[in-house]
Amino acid sequence: MTDAERRLWRHLRLRQLAGCKFRRQCPIGRYIVDFVCFEQTLVIELDGGQHAEQTAQDARRDAWLKMQGYQVLRFWNNEVLQETEVVLEVILGFIRRD
Repeated sequence: MTDAERRLWRHLRLRQLAGCKFRRQCPIGRYIVDFVCFEQTLVIELDGGQHAEQTAQDARRDAWLKMQGYQVLRFWNNEVLQETEVVLEVILGFIRRD
């Protein structure tokens, strides 16, 4: 795991965020997602600098995941490392939507 993935995982594991169970590095179809909460149908992807060059590939992946019923939230690694609380609030906002 990257530093950003480790930091986010510390907050997602053991149902710490709104009681939701997250899994990391989980296969969905032919993709392996960084984090997933099946009960919320939520995928969280963390992107490093290499993703700036593969936006088309990421868009296809996101579209396929959405066709499977998942919502995809993407964050840059530096967002997770520098603004962890803001990232957690965005995730929590998605979980609490209604």
